[in-house]
Amino acid sequence: MEKLTSKYETIFIVDATLADDQIAATVEKFRALVEANATIEKVEDWGKRRLAYPINDMPEGYYTLISFTSDHDFPTELDRIYNITDGVIRSMIVKIDE
Repeated sequence: MEKLTSKYETIFIVDATLADDQIAATVEKFRALVEANATIEKVEDWGKRRLAYPINDMPEGYYTLISFTSDHDFPTELDRIYNITDGVIRSMIVKIDE
């Protein structure tokens, strides 16, 4: 039986107070994780941006958006990994309707 796949977008915000190499390593970690478990359509590094409101007393964060296609189990695992990774201050995964 063929696995059902859907299109998703995920955006995550990394703590901007980290060193540039730590930010790059965190972004690369998630890009590689998504690439290993899904088909990446695009990756957009939005860079450092001001947050709408302070999160943990931080006024800025480093934003990255990844669009991908995967089976239905992977987004749950990706969300779990976001939540246990130090340096990720917010994340969101949305399913794109086709």
